[in-house]
Amino acid sequence: MPSNEEKQRIWQAYKDRKPLRVPVTYGVNPRVVLLDPKWNTRGITFQEYFAGAEAAIEVQLAFLEYTSSHLNHYCDNPLGRGKEYAFHVDVQNVYDAAYFGSPIQFRGDQVPDTIPILRGDDRSRIFEMDIDHPLDNPFVRECLKRYEDLKAAAASLRRHSMTFSVREPLMGFDGPLTIATCLRGSEIFLDIHEDREYFRKLLGFIQKGVIIRNRALAELFGKNAFEGPSGCAADDSIQLISNDTYKEMVLPFHREWYALWSKAGPHSIHLCGDTTRHFPVIREELNVMSFDTGFPVKHGPLRKALGRDVEILGGPEVFLLLNGTPQEVYDRTRGILQSGVMEGGRFILREGNNLPPGVPAANLAAMYRCCLEHANYA
Repeated sequence: MPSNEEKQRIWQAYKDRKPLRVPVTYGVNPRVVLLDPKWNTRGITFQEYFAGAEAAIEVQLAFLEYTSSHLNHYCDNPLGRGKEYAFHVDVQNVYDAAYFGSPIQFRGDQVPDTIPILRGDDRSRIFEMDIDHPLDNPFVRECLKRYEDLKAAAASLRRHSMTFSVREPLMGFDGPLTIATCLRGSEIFLDIHEDREYFRKLLGFIQKGVIIRNRALAELFGKNAFEGPSGCAADDSIQLISNDTYKEMVLPFHREWYALWSKAGPHSIHLCGDTTRHFPVIREELNVMSFDTGFPVKHGPLRKALGRDVEILGGPEVFLLLNGTPQEVYDRTRGILQSGVMEGGRFILREGNNLPPGVPAANLAAMYRCCLEHANYA
């Protein structure tokens, strides 16, 4: 396996646009240890993880061990603990819906979810919400309390001669259509055809509320929520609409979002699901030059559609990594690498998308080994 120094050279060469080999990384978060008895030996639940600083620290330290001593054997991230580690207020993917009032639902051996609150005739009550004072929002106040509790618990932590800190609880955005779907359920797609005025009003209200919230949280910690020349975005639910509907009904909100940054890009976006038909429009209209994909993706045709200069992140489907054999993972990885996606040197291999708990080490090894053997540029 490559040394940490060799891995660093791979990443530096990629950044310098003189790639030696396709880099390998993984999208992963603490759910991989929370939902895996091998790493979560005390059986801490998501509800406990959300509620208590001690549980959060225990889980995130286990996550540190998982990545630094196990997962990083099979990618180009460095092995071994660093000298510093920052804990964080983990809100998984419920933070936007919870901010707008959806109750968080904890469901045993699943990640937390939220309950749609705008179904049926109650769909307009969200407009009564006070979005101009986000620091008074119950969910934001809870996150700030969790932040203070984590800081207090981390202050006395001594382990492995490391220095610990806690990241400020700043928030991103999972996209206006995705959050409208979380709040309204499938009825939001009927609104596109039956009440376009409401659809646009809801998406606009959501996006405005998020912008105000993100700015207020950043300013609380002396930062700018939209700092830098490049913006990032996500909106997985656009997989459920046509190209024409996307361009007419959702693209204007994405354009407004990216305009918050100081320059016109290039920007990045994360889109899971069957969304690649929208990528050319997103590239052309929004100057997005980095696409983090999920599945299904036809990597070779996607490269042809986007061109050589666009960054693509993607790889074997997560259900194959979880349930397939090492040979199946190797063959799938080789097929992706030989599809033409490597042309231009702007491809990063990762799982598609977000590594699940319990992926066999042999499958991770097969994916990495295939990249070492079939993804060299020289």
